[in-house]
Amino acid sequence: MAASFWSFLRLLCSLIIPALILSVVLCICLFLFLWGIRLWLQQRKKKHLLLGKDGKRPHVVAFFHPYCNAGGGGERVLWCALRALQNKYKDASYIIYTGDTDVTAENILQGAYRRFNIRLNQPVKFVFLKKRYLVEASLYPYFTLLGQSLGSVVLGWEALMNCVPDVYIDSMGYAFTLPLFKYLGGCRVGCYVHYPTISTDMLSVVRNKNARFNNAAIITKNPVLSKLKLVYYYLFAFAYGLVGSCADVVMVNSSWTLGHVVSLWHCGIYPNVVYPPCDVQTFLDIPLCKEKSTTEHTIVSVSQFRPEKDHPLQIRAFAKLLEKTAGQLPPPKLILIGGCRNQEDDQRVNGLKKLCQELGIEERVEFKVNIPFEELKTHLGNATIGLHTMWNEHFGIGIVECMAAGTIILAHNSGGPKLDIVVPYEGNITGFLSENEDDYADTMARIFSLSPAKRLEIRQNARHSVKRFAEQEFEETFLLSVEQLFK
Repeated sequence: MAASFWSFLRLLCSLIIPALILSVVLCICLFLFLWGIRLWLQQRKKKHLLLGKDGKRPHVVAFFHPYCNAGGGGERVLWCALRALQNKYKDASYIIYTGDTDVTAENILQGAYRRFNIRLNQPVKFVFLKKRYLVEASLYPYFTLLGQSLGSVVLGWEALMNCVPDVYIDSMGYAFTLPLFKYLGGCRVGCYVHYPTISTDMLSVVRNKNARFNNAAIITKNPVLSKLKLVYYYLFAFAYGLVGSCADVVMVNSSWTLGHVVSLWHCGIYPNVVYPPCDVQTFLDIPLCKEKSTTEHTIVSVSQFRPEKDHPLQIRAFAKLLEKTAGQLPPPKLILIGGCRNQEDDQRVNGLKKLCQELGIEERVEFKVNIPFEELKTHLGNATIGLHTMWNEHFGIGIVECMAAGTIILAHNSGGPKLDIVVPYEGNITGFLSENEDDYADTMARIFSLSPAKRLEIRQNARHSVKRFAEQEFEETFLLSVEQLFK
């Protein structure tokens, strides 16, 4: 027995020891390979940018924002952040990695001014990326989160090959690019998280087998598929936490996002809540006129035409409102305002128009796509209700703009609207929250039934409450948060 045991032990050692040696050698080779890439990138770094007027290479600050011409709330953050940094760090050189290859740099800057009334004080260089299709959700009908995240690494590598910055800021939520720029690019990295790639709420949706736009009914009805997707989500959440821990500075846009990032990311630094910049003053300048009894009530929605914004819920709730208010003159009107980023968004708008036709309300619904800023102000100034239906909206710049413009906001009872925006001001109501079609329809009918004086009181409370989301407040907290990246 003893002889056979020792024979087995020798056999085991003869197998394990070579495997361990091979593993160590492979790890060393991988380390040397990655270190060599880092040194090579540092050499490229010295050649890419021209010297400044003083003969020295300027400090290079890069933003990773593949959809910088999209025209949404995330893009407002980008342009306000750039403007704030340019005002403080005037000698630095600024770069935006973007995939908007169908437009010129001038078109992008003009779009920022037209949509957000933001003009940069200094030039900015655009690095146009050709592989943006790798982060398109449509490319990955299955394992979308994993596919987009791995695609962002490839896209990030393309960006790094074009220009190696000193400071790298991910302003769109591509956390898997952070280790790439930190460990291979040798950059100091920061990120502004609008919406976590995966959240504990998403885990609970799969765990509880709830059907959502990102959890198909075929999965919720199959216990095996639900278990497999839950394991996939947990593994992805673990990887997401690891890459997030690479950030030197972490900023989040709301209390809701803060809670999820803290629970998922394994970073030694505590994230800073930096509320997105809202052009509050521009909307506060809209006169808050008293309503006339004969005025047509208008409901306006401001959000990009993306699936998570849940525009179908708005349309179905509005259809039920028309049923409840049948016979009242004049009947209310719904105006859907938003930006379309690509052909997929255009198709989504067409689908929403077909839904209106199916419900027989097409004559009472208008679509305003990629409209100028002045036209947006006009619609908000004339509207009675500002409608928002996204479940767990991370913040909601459009909600703040509606409140500042003087509309009575009706948002989803979750996320940023519930925790940060539609909250009492000095004990007074600032808006309303709902969760489903019937609830939205009933609340809209309730708002219309209020007296003009009561509606005016709510509008005034809302206006006072949103001053804390002004652009100046954003710039101050943003600059304090990123200060250590420039030391």
